[in-house]
Amino acid sequence: MDAFGDLFRGVRAQGSLFGLSALSPPWALHFVDGAPLTLCAVLGGAGWLVPEDRPPERLGAGETVVVRGPAPFTFVDEVGTRAEPIVCGEECATPEQGGTRHRLGWNDHAGADADAGAGTTTLVVGAYPVRGEISRRLLDALPVVLRVPTGGGADPVLDHLAAEAAADIPGQQVVLDRLLDWLLVCALREYFDRPGGEPPAWYAAQRDPVVGDALRLLHAEPAAPWTVSSLAGRTGVSRATLAKRFADLVGEPPLTYLTHRRMALAADLLAERDATTVAEIARAVGYSDAFAFSTAFKRIRGVSPSAFRRTATAVPDGRRLPGA
Repeated sequence: MDAFGDLFRGVRAQGSLFGLSALSPPWALHFVDGAPLTLCAVLGGAGWLVPEDRPPERLGAGETVVVRGPAPFTFVDEVGTRAEPIVCGEECATPEQGGTRHRLGWNDHAGADADAGAGTTTLVVGAYPVRGEISRRLLDALPVVLRVPTGGGADPVLDHLAAEAAADIPGQQVVLDRLLDWLLVCALREYFDRPGGEPPAWYAAQRDPVVGDALRLLHAEPAAPWTVSSLAGRTGVSRATLAKRFADLVGEPPLTYLTHRRMALAADLLAERDATTVAEIARAVGYSDAFAFSTAFKRIRGVSPSAFRRTATAVPDGRRLPGA
């Protein structure tokens, strides 16, 4: 398993709020969900994304943005629009009230046509939950606004997304969720791979034949009794070569990276499995000694495993947990 794919494990669309709407100016949508990620794609027309404390950005047909929460943002026909903002949150207005998003399959057939009228903007929106600490490294690598232009690998996904959102058929939400996953992966890959870009070290390091193999092993077998020597043996280089190359490309030694990976995995297990003991979780992430695991967890996370578990279950999905 590669690092990029593994970090997506907790990033899944599961019945996300979703909408396909045709908007005639003046209009203004104010997104207040506080979602960790919100994906907005313009199928036709244009509009302006107005984040908090950032300059507005104009988006044209075929362009996609991913907005990292939890700060609210607004999507408008023009900067300074006279439109009264429609608040889009978990209790968004129904279509009859002028709502622009839906839950579990609502769709606005009139709004699904990008040519619904002169000056109309057709907008697809998906609010994206992010669960668990495994995906935190991915979220931390993203800017507040990630923009994907037209002409890339996301374009065919947008076509499928528009067609499915305009339908009202059994299994629609499942298909929309998977298309939303697909579109997000395409958007992030294009952002990280853009010319002149600065992808996170762990992403760029995956292309290295030695460090990339080491990262795949650490993500596929986090509980294995790794040493630098054993990892070097699996990647076909000397211990010194792997240690230096890994630290140069990833920014930290292999076993430091593994420890953080294990602690993120342990944090998710503590939050998700109430009946699993700390000793069982310790073994699941590669520690035979529960005391050694607890010491490492507290050093990395700032709280003991038991204290983390008591507070983690009270924190909404996608929010930063204690010690993160």
